[in-house]
Parts: sequence; C-alpha cells; structure tokens
Amino acid sequence: MLPLVYHPLYVAKDVPPTHRFPMDKYRATAQQLVDDGVVGSLDDYHAPILAPESWLTLVHDADYVAGVLGQTLDEATQRKIGFKVTKFIEHRTRHSVAGTVLAARLALEHGVAGNLAGGSHHAMPEGGAGFCVFNDVGVAGRLLLDEGSLGKILIVDLDVHQGDGTAKIFADEPRAFTFSLHCEKNWPRRKVPSDLDIGLEEGLGDEAYMRVLADTLPDLIAQEKPDLVFYNAGVDPHRDDRLGLLDLSDRGLAKREAFVTETVKRAAVPLCVVMGGGYSRDVTALAKRHALAFAEVARAI
Repeated sequence: MLPLVYHPLYVAKDVPPTHRFPMDKYRATAQQLVDDGVVGSLDDYHAPILAPESWLTLVHDADYVAGVLGQTLDEATQRKIGFKVTKFIEHRTRHSVAGTVLAARLALEHGVAGNLAGGSHHAMPEGGAGFCVFNDVGVAGRLLLDEGSLGKILIVDLDVHQGDGTAKIFADEPRAFTFSLHCEKNWPRRKVPSDLDIGLEEGLGDEAYMRVLADTLPDLIAQEKPDLVFYNAGVDPHRDDRLGLLDLSDRGLAKREAFVTETVKRAAVPLCVVMGGGYSRDVTALAKRHALAFAEVARAI
C-alpha cells in the first residue's frame, strides 16, 4: 500500500452541496487518484482511527474539545468555525486529525506520506475558525514531539491563507518552526506571526511565486535541520479559487508540488503532506488540483 491516508468519514454527509465549503472534495480526490492509476482502489488507502480526546487536548483547551465532542458549542463559536458542529462534523474532524498523525508516522517509516484531508491551520487553542475545528498538524506535531519520535519539525504552509492557528499553537515551541507563504491581503485580517511569514501581493502568478519559494525553502530546511516536514498543500492560490486572490495555474501548482517534494527528499528529511484549502465550485477540477501533491508522494516512494 502507498503511504496515503483516507477515510470515507472525511466527508460529513450533513453538509449540503450548496455550502461554501466543498465537502465532497475529499471523496473526489481519493477517487481521482484511483482514476489516474496512482492508487489501485479506494480499499488501498490506509484508514485512520477516531482521534482520542487526549490527543486533542494536547493543543486545544479542554472545554472547547468537550464542546465539540458533546456538540454543545454556543452559536457564536459555531458561526466562527463555519459549520454547525454535529456528530458528523465531530467524527469528520477527529478522523482527519488521526489521519495526519498516521501520515506523519508513515512518513517517518517510508520517507514520504500524505493525508487526503487536514491542513486545518485556523484552529487555535481556544477554538476553531475558517472551516477548521481541530488543528491536525498541531496535534500531530505536538504528539510526536512529546513522545520523543522527533526532535524538530518544520511546517511549510503554502495555503493561500496565513496559518494563524498553527503559528499560535507553536509560538513558544522551540522544537517547531512555522513558515507561511500566503496572500497578504487575504483572510485572516489579523494574523498571528509565524516564525517566518511571507505575504504575497494579490494576483501573483506562477513564475514569481516559484521564485519566492525556490529562494526560501532549500535554505530554510538547511537552517532548521528538521526531523520531519509537514506540508500544507492548499490549492487555493489557484486563479479559479473563490477565496484565493493569487493567480497560479494548474501547471504552476504541479510545479510547486514537484518542487516541494523533490527539495525535501533531496535533503533526506521525511515529508508529511496534508490537503489544505481549495474552494472552487467545480469539485472535479478541484480534486484534480488536490491530487497533484499526492501523486508526487507516490512518485517519491
């Protein structure tokens, strides 16, 4: 089995197709990789468990975690998240968190792995936001650091939105370095400083974007010498994304995914890829974009 993680419960079936968040993209991306011949069948993915409460409280306040698990969050908190927190949403996000934990462990074993969900980088210790309930990279990173599996992690967040929740979770953690490359004038308006933030101007295209990334990532890996890289491969920098404001093409995204994978592999550092954001109405096109990063995982084995 390729070290790719997926679970049917990544799709919360009570979120309607008209919702701003394209929930079906998880199923569609898993199927796209099958259709492309990257994965043999939907049965060939590794399946995560339901993340236990003890994992979630490593980075989130206990009262908030209890509110999600018991579906007792107040209306204001649920509006900030962007979902009504039902049992389906609870199970979706707990499987997604456990999927990133499993993918991180598979990356340590195989050199590279991916979770066909995750990248919930707006979830902070005190609560969720921006369609993010629990911060999967935050949980996975803290868990592996605390159990001694890792000495240092590097988080490379290329979602179009700044990774404020992840930055806050690891703000006082010297064993973690957070790097966010995002559209400066996009949401969140009030950003929590990462260890390294690069805010890009609106409308930036493929060549300029890749120059910034190429000038930053290799040196950053050499400087930090991480034991594991978490890569948030959000595809919302694409020119057709509803929430993006950058101008990357399909070809530009493909170059980005190949560059990140090859750069981390060349440095002999394990790589854990998570899906991140993507909000195009055309779920088929969106799934093809998300599949690019996971196809690179398969090629790197």
